[in-house]
Amino acid sequence: MGPARVRLRGGAVLVELADRFGDAAATKVLAGEVVTAAGDVVTAATVLPPNSHVYLYRDLPEEVPVPFDVPVRYRDDDIVVVDKPPFLATMPRGGHVVQTATVRLRRELELPELSPAHRLDRLTAGVLLFTARREMRGAYQTMFARGAVRKTYLASAAVDPSLEFPLTLRSRIVKERGRLQAFEEPGEPNAETFIERLGDGLYRLTPRTGRTHQLRVHMASLGLPIIGDPLYPNVIDVARDDFSTPLQLLAHSIEFEDPISGCLRRFVSRRSIDQ
Repeated sequence: MGPARVRLRGGAVLVELADRFGDAAATKVLAGEVVTAAGDVVTAATVLPPNSHVYLYRDLPEEVPVPFDVPVRYRDDDIVVVDKPPFLATMPRGGHVVQTATVRLRRELELPELSPAHRLDRLTAGVLLFTARREMRGAYQTMFARGAVRKTYLASAAVDPSLEFPLTLRSRIVKERGRLQAFEEPGEPNAETFIERLGDGLYRLTPRTGRTHQLRVHMASLGLPIIGDPLYPNVIDVARDDFSTPLQLLAHSIEFEDPISGCLRRFVSRRSIDQ
């Protein structure tokens, strides 16, 4: 990960960082681990004017290693497509930094500018597309943001003989900061999912929007929560090092018209629903 940038109020850098961030920040200054925008090492005597910036690396949280590989399915100069395993977050957030697909792949592939074009939930496995270079990010991220990518998922859940498939679910889904579960509320629908039953307990889900936890919420709303889901319908406390019960939800395929070449591209996961 890149360094954190801190804008200063002005004055002695050591004193300001110690006041704002505590002894750990002061220790970084004394250890020569803080630099100015010009690349000079900050010392105990460094004084900078207001609105100057300094850079330092944050201490990483202690993380439980996710014991699964991230196989590359396709790679060229512009993009990298991988089969993300369950339990691995897409990008750094909260207590997940090193144990994320982005950081692991940057190190393994030696691509420091690698960045996800979209996101899969930490518990969801399957096809995940990254841009390899900074100048590619906008085109591919915009493509996903405007819904120009056709995505299909596979899920395992119970069977309710009273439900007829295929069906389309439309509802309003809200995800509030600090609340683990997303939830449905009355109002204009902002989430739509087309659901097909392929066999005994196997479903194909085609989201036509991309709300947080949309597929998990919609399946639970049918009374068919996805097998292995620790959030829906009820929150289950799972130990950080417990990888025994993966969510049975797989991002199976993505298909799109490449924003750079104009070619039709399709990538399919090689994982099975229970991996």
